[in-house]
Amino acid sequence: MKNNLIIISLSLLALSCGTKKTDGGSKNNLSHINNSKLLNDNTFLITKKTSDKDYAFTPGKPVCVGGAKGETGPKNERRFLNALLGPNGERVSYARLGSCCGFKTPNALIGDGGLLDKYKVWIEGTSDTTIMYLNMYDADEMFIPIGFTARK
Repeated sequence: MKNNLIIISLSLLALSCGTKKTDGGSKNNLSHINNSKLLNDNTFLITKKTSDKDYAFTPGKPVCVGGAKGETGPKNERRFLNALLGPNGERVSYARLGSCCGFKTPNALIGDGGLLDKYKVWIEGTSDTTIMYLNMYDADEMFIPIGFTARK
């Protein structure tokens, strides 16, 4: 029993998640299904821009990439980040900072809650960094955040 509690606790610490979405579409409770198109195995094709300044940049409006139940959640997070370019086509780099911001989701792997993954994101040639919040539990339409463009 004690070993099970330790495994569950460690699993929760290693996971990431989110809540709301913005700019159309409906939140998909099938987290393992993300009907987004791929440019290649490591990059989503994202064509729509958001006008919401909070989208991706606040825990209340994370990017819902889905995939946790299908074991592609972390890969979907990287696929989203790999799709981004700077405003003039510059390369974007990122580093995972960890998990935060617990929330309830019907797509949780254990219980009814998850955590968002928090990434530090920067554009090549600048010293500015930003924080993005990604939800690997819930799938939804993804948008290009303000200040970024996307690979084609």
